[in-house]
Amino acid sequence: MATDWRPTASIETLRERAGLLAEVRGFFAARGVLDVETPVLGHGGSTDVHLASLSLTATTPAGRERLWLQTSPEFHMKRLLAAGSGPIFQLARSFRDGEVGGRHNIEFTMLEWYRPGFSLDALIEETVALIRLVLGPTPGGEAGSLRRRRYRDLFREALELDPFGVELGELRRLAGQRGGLDMSDAARDDCLDLLMSLVIEPTLGREGIDVVVDYPASQAALARRHRDPEDGEWVASRFEVYLAGLELANGYDELTDADEQRERFAEDNATRRQLGLPEVDVDRRLLAALEHGMPAGSGVALGIDRLIQLALGKTSVAEVMAFATPNC
Repeated sequence: MATDWRPTASIETLRERAGLLAEVRGFFAARGVLDVETPVLGHGGSTDVHLASLSLTATTPAGRERLWLQTSPEFHMKRLLAAGSGPIFQLARSFRDGEVGGRHNIEFTMLEWYRPGFSLDALIEETVALIRLVLGPTPGGEAGSLRRRRYRDLFREALELDPFGVELGELRRLAGQRGGLDMSDAARDDCLDLLMSLVIEPTLGREGIDVVVDYPASQAALARRHRDPEDGEWVASRFEVYLAGLELANGYDELTDADEQRERFAEDNATRRQLGLPEVDVDRRLLAALEHGMPAGSGVALGIDRLIQLALGKTSVAEVMAFATPNC
């Protein structure tokens, strides 16, 4: 008899998950952050070359149109910010093609929130407070101490190189050696990403929460950029949070300049063409919202399934999802 109809999480785990999600909503309610819902479909997808957006063709008032399943609720939420929503959060269904494994699922829940007027430091403090609340007195234990780690210092400590200054040839050689791959034609960021994921990430968050800051400017995505006080190198105004070797959250000092955002979308699609990847429709409504004026502030996306996995002491995200991708 077939058993693939069964949930991938136990009913007791789903009850525990519901309790933790209620705590998340209570956390934001106590801080006056509005709970919002936005569409999972939009007219633009993520141009990020490291993400694979899913799309479909739908019948709309305009006829047959291509619509995109969101990789995160970011674009719609930023339109709300531009319309004057104030601080907002959302527990949103999100989709990324090809992402299946112990830490990933094609369809997952993203917790995303935006804080107009917040500095990146203030958002880091709030993000850590939420993580500690969810972990609390659970099988996952307390989150422990907090360390801020600079991206380039991590590479210096683990690999004895400065990721901003090392020659591309040497970086390719090292990445190929560590990854067992031919990296002779790889882009700089691809080499850095491989070394980060294979060598550095597994060591992070082993003695508490690690917050990594000052990523290369080329990895700014939808974040602002600033000068590294060490040598004036441009770096991204963003952070990532790690615990137990897992990346939990990715936060930005949000980009509000429509022209710069338009250029970044175009650069992403140009890179996609070079790599033989499909181009992704640009969200013109987001650009219009930025032109109207989005308030300065910070935002963060947190993988709530991963956090619940840690809180409940599970070994994979499938164990905290009612139906993970293979059983959906």
